[in-house]
Amino acid sequence: MQRVLVLTALRHSALTAKVRSVRLQPSAAMSTLLINQPKYAWLKELGLGEDNDGVYNGTWGGKGEVVTSYCPANNEPIARVRQATLAEYEETVQKAREAWKVWADIPAPKRGEIVRQIGDALRKKIKVLGSLVSLEMGKIYVEGVGEVQEYVDVCDYAVGLSRMIGGPVLPSERPGHALIEQWNPVGLVGIITAFNFPVAVYGWNNAIALICGNVCLWKGAPTTPLTSVAVTKIVAEVLEQNNLPGAICSMTCGGADIGTALAKDERVDLVSFTGSTHVGKQVALMVQERFGRQLLELGGNNAIIAFEDADLNLVVPSALFASVGTAGQRCTTTRRLFLHESVHDEVVERLAKAYKQVRIGDPWDPSTLYGPLHTKQAVQQYLAAVEKAKQQGGTLVCGGKVMDRPGNYVEPTIFTGLAHDAPIVHTETFVPILYVMKFKTEDEAFAWNNEVKQGLSSSIFTKDMGRVFRWLGPKGSDCGIVNVNIPTSGAEIGGAFGGEKHTGGGRESGSDSWKQYMRRSTCTINYSKDLPLAQGIKFE
Repeated sequence: MQRVLVLTALRHSALTAKVRSVRLQPSAAMSTLLINQPKYAWLKELGLGEDNDGVYNGTWGGKGEVVTSYCPANNEPIARVRQATLAEYEETVQKAREAWKVWADIPAPKRGEIVRQIGDALRKKIKVLGSLVSLEMGKIYVEGVGEVQEYVDVCDYAVGLSRMIGGPVLPSERPGHALIEQWNPVGLVGIITAFNFPVAVYGWNNAIALICGNVCLWKGAPTTPLTSVAVTKIVAEVLEQNNLPGAICSMTCGGADIGTALAKDERVDLVSFTGSTHVGKQVALMVQERFGRQLLELGGNNAIIAFEDADLNLVVPSALFASVGTAGQRCTTTRRLFLHESVHDEVVERLAKAYKQVRIGDPWDPSTLYGPLHTKQAVQQYLAAVEKAKQQGGTLVCGGKVMDRPGNYVEPTIFTGLAHDAPIVHTETFVPILYVMKFKTEDEAFAWNNEVKQGLSSSIFTKDMGRVFRWLGPKGSDCGIVNVNIPTSGAEIGGAFGGEKHTGGGRESGSDSWKQYMRRSTCTINYSKDLPLAQGIKFE
């Protein structure tokens, strides 16, 4: 029964891709693909064509289902990708494992040099690759470019890290003995990423995993396959120029079958999964069943708390950016806004006014601040959430409607008047809906922040330093990201990114996140001629 549920959950994550592939058969699509229009000729600078191979393991291939990628801003087809078959997945894993034997022998600083070259290659393509992210995912152009910049930044970070990773030499209680920690790569890292950050999340994992001595196998989101292909082409060129096996950074585009195979495969030493809590739980069960390692980056029902002493000139733009940015499709999006009763009405009024000034349009237009939702299914989820919020006592301040224009556009929405524990408030809906609630005391606000199942990001706005440290302390926020006077979104790469509870507990990017990609050995070396035992035990 458990396996049936697991397969069902993973099939759900691939459903969109399957539906989209059926909607447009290759024979009918030839003249309508955006890639064939002069306006989108820049796509070919990324090595993309009408039909693209969705498998890379040193050579390109793809014999599985043909899927069509659609632009969320107009629902027009961009190009097609041939996904992996299970046989091609098997071949790719075998090649990746063989490539690891080469990669693991290269000194870490030399691996860092390869990652530096990957970062430089991404820099050269940053604008065109950012444009693809905007076209295929739907986020605005500056966010698309910014996402590629994150990958570049993590590469720079990883280069320095490649000369710093290692364990301590510890004092031994036994004379003539040394006690050290040795860190080694886990081997093959499987990376499953989500549609909302189709470049950056792979970059966080890939750059750090590589300098640690691992090889990578990437399965991107079924609805952003062109981005996966374009990024892999850039990385593959660097590997090939250095006469290294391309399978060091492998890719298999696919749906539930590939995701299930990867999660169950004992040869995949670490599975890094980014996506919904629902699917992540099923992946975790499969990986845990084989006692594999997992790194989970799942959902977030994030809150901003503004106290009576908050600087409202910071609160309003922060709440606006964190709730409307990426059309509410960030895992760190602010979905709950708790306002002290003394500032509630003023903030709601100012925020509603700011919402109405958000420039909505084509995501690749530099002046646009707000683009479409990623899929038509997301539009339906938005409408369902709006109705539930009304039914549960919410007052619609602004938004609440699907926009009358091509693409998956909905109005950014604010609700007030809901109870802090209303079912819809406790539900993470991946759309631009903000629930605003009034509170009286600090204890109340902190408790409300922590009462949801997820624990990703949180923020307070205050000038009270005592409150700041209570917020950061053991009785404060229970999230992995705990901010003061800044939004819940927009994390820097230097810190560890991730959350607690149903967010999964994984950490990526900076700080000591590199430890997730390595295995630790405690090593005792006897360089004396005696054999003393620990704890003073005599065995003679």
